[in-house]
Amino acid sequence: MSNQVKLLQGNEACVEGAVLAGVRFFAGYPITPSTEIAEGMARRLPRIGGRFIQMEDEIASMAAIIGASCAGSKSMTATSGPGFSLMQENLGYAYITETPCVVVDVQRGGPSTGLPTKISQSDTMQAAYGTHGDYYAIVLAPSSVEESLHLTVKAVNYSEMYRTPVIVLLDEVLGHMREKVVIPALDEIEVQERRRPAVPPDWYKHYAITATGVSAMASFGEGYRFNVTGLTHDELGFPTAVPREIKAMLDKLKDKVVKNADAIAEFESTEMDDDPKVAILSYGIVSRAAKQAVAMAREQRLKVGAIRPKTIWPLSESKVRDLLKPVRQLIVAELNQGQLINMVKQCIDRNHTELIPLQKYDGELITPSEILHKIKEVKHHAN
Repeated sequence: MSNQVKLLQGNEACVEGAVLAGVRFFAGYPITPSTEIAEGMARRLPRIGGRFIQMEDEIASMAAIIGASCAGSKSMTATSGPGFSLMQENLGYAYITETPCVVVDVQRGGPSTGLPTKISQSDTMQAAYGTHGDYYAIVLAPSSVEESLHLTVKAVNYSEMYRTPVIVLLDEVLGHMREKVVIPALDEIEVQERRRPAVPPDWYKHYAITATGVSAMASFGEGYRFNVTGLTHDELGFPTAVPREIKAMLDKLKDKVVKNADAIAEFESTEMDDDPKVAILSYGIVSRAAKQAVAMAREQRLKVGAIRPKTIWPLSESKVRDLLKPVRQLIVAELNQGQLINMVKQCIDRNHTELIPLQKYDGELITPSEILHKIKEVKHHAN
């Protein structure tokens, strides 16, 4: 099958990516501005042997995709801020049971009902730290409609490779804007499958401690006996209060993400080759304004660069520090009161690089002109 070229919304591109990656189960509850993802999956999945179900709420939606994944199906849901909040308890259950699944969060303003039809990046921290306990999230953030397709594929792949939930962070504008998308043929993309048991059922440990931190995963109904519980458990899945078993399990959740941070974390840089002293760091839709602001600044002979994390978590401290070697002032632009900047603080040498916030949270986009104004302000103070 050859490539197809379509004019798609970001939400529709997520559907295409999920189907290409092998998602065959979707459970969800309609919520602005993510509803088009559920609508698209409702149309597509029955035609290709998949299943779509509209649940009574987001709590049940998260539970349903966990169950489908345990039964062997690649599964996904989609929501926005208030629904994402409701999903957090069962999302924690997916982390502790190491159940692969994907959650697409199309961000809107909050708290509570907030701004259903307005732009925001106020779920940045919730995506990484929304549920309780020690766990380590993988969070991907596209900045274009076509990238929404490709990062959804990558999210499904990561969830299967590392046996963990993966979050895709969009926003209202990216979810609803339309751009040309080249939909690749299936043989042109990499599709990962979960690691299956290679031992007899009597030897199988559903949560076996391994060198990679990733255990083989049998599905319900395949003849392998295993226990699934939200309680802290041993390698067989049974509740434990043994300190060394508790530590081993929590280390496992950490190591499979943290030890692979450099492989997971991706960045895009613009005009960083000539070692600019000032740079802008932003993600998602804001990074497009940042790229334009850099072009405008360069036309005025202002040496500025831009850095965009495609992976919000893990950020990869080594990669961030390498990118920031020449940078003395880093403008962190985001559509909230300061969330990404808190994560960046953990990765940089603040004696070397000054962090400068550029925050907007009135439901409107940060414009290239606003970023350019901040660049000139920073340059003026530096001189």
